Amino acid sequence: MRFLRRTLLWPMKEYTNIGGQAVIEGVMMRSPNTFVIAVRRSDGIIKLRRAQWFGLSKKINFLKKPFIRGILVLFETMANGIVSLNYSARVAMDGELIDEAKKHGVSEQDFADKLKRKEKVGLATYISIVVSVIFGIALFKVLPHVVTVFFSKYSGMAWGLDNYRFHLVDGVLKGFIFLLYVFIIGFVPDIKRVFQYHGAEHKSISTFEAGEELIVENARKYTTFHPRCGTTFIFFLLFISIIIFALVFSVIPIKLGSSVILKHIVAIGIKICLMFPIAGLSYELIKFVGKRFDSPFGKIIAYPGMLLQRLTTKAPDDQQLEVALASIKAVLFLEDHYKLSSVSEKIIEPDEIEIKSIDEVQESNLQFKDFLER
Repeated sequence: MRFLRRTLLWPMKEYTNIGGQAVIEGVMMRSPNTFVIAVRRSDGIIKLRRAQWFGLSKKINFLKKPFIRGILVLFETMANGIVSLNYSARVAMDGELIDEAKKHGVSEQDFADKLKRKEKVGLATYISIVVSVIFGIALFKVLPHVVTVFFSKYSGMAWGLDNYRFHLVDGVLKGFIFLLYVFIIGFVPDIKRVFQYHGAEHKSISTFEAGEELIVENARKYTTFHPRCGTTFIFFLLFISIIIFALVFSVIPIKLGSSVILKHIVAIGIKICLMFPIAGLSYELIKFVGKRFDSPFGKIIAYPGMLLQRLTTKAPDDQQLEVALASIKAVLFLEDHYKLSSVSEKIIEPDEIEIKSIDEVQESNLQFKDFLER
């Protein structure tokens, strides 16, 4: 027990609560109080959209509790992702989109106003989230469950919902569908560039966590993998769901008479409801790994997720690294300049600036120790 405790607790690594997401020709970075999107235009200029982040957890302390916070982060990440992708699409493909709009009789100003409305968290954002969730449920919940039912029936196995083998096969199918999906979209040139920006995001965060100056020369040497990546989060979701579903359906069997179809519809509904506590568990696990990644135990837990990142991250070039570093530097500047960690309300409005190089981003006195997750 003493050896196990030492393995689990040593070393208790401290890491930053700054994270990001790759977008079209850019990177979004978020700290506890800021939200920055950096996108490189076709003319080489880097455009920065800077804003204060003031989420629900700032207003409702209950949402900061363990296992609850992971569910909130999931929805916030989806909302931020949609806003960031819409913004990056407008900036990166400005000229092409405007020319296309003009062909359909839409003025440049009207088109720009329409795109800007999409960059705010509003009804359209929530509709996009609902559509994304429905697509995800159909692809990763309904499809593997139905395929498992047919496999069980026509292979002669006749596994019931209370049999752990059913949920093991179901989980393996989910993993296969995810891998196939990522593998296929990886051949799309635009998606490949997003994967490169994903690698740039990881390298820039690793540079900051190492306490080094945020310049391309320093970021270049770091790996494109990171233990707190969303890809690792997805692996945890898949792995934990297998265990939870096997336990739930074996302990609480579904008894609805002879209607097999109705029984499986109810089972899928239960799985959808369990997505939320599973997301909460997965979030806590990824924080656990982040703190203990340098320990043997942490490396073992993180290893499958790191393997998956070989599909979702690619080596970036120096220009892509510069965009990612500009994003994280802008986050640090906003936090420092406005002292956002000590404010209890929204005090700044979103703005946009253009820079030619990372040297033009204002410097900050904040360091790694100012953003520690413990």
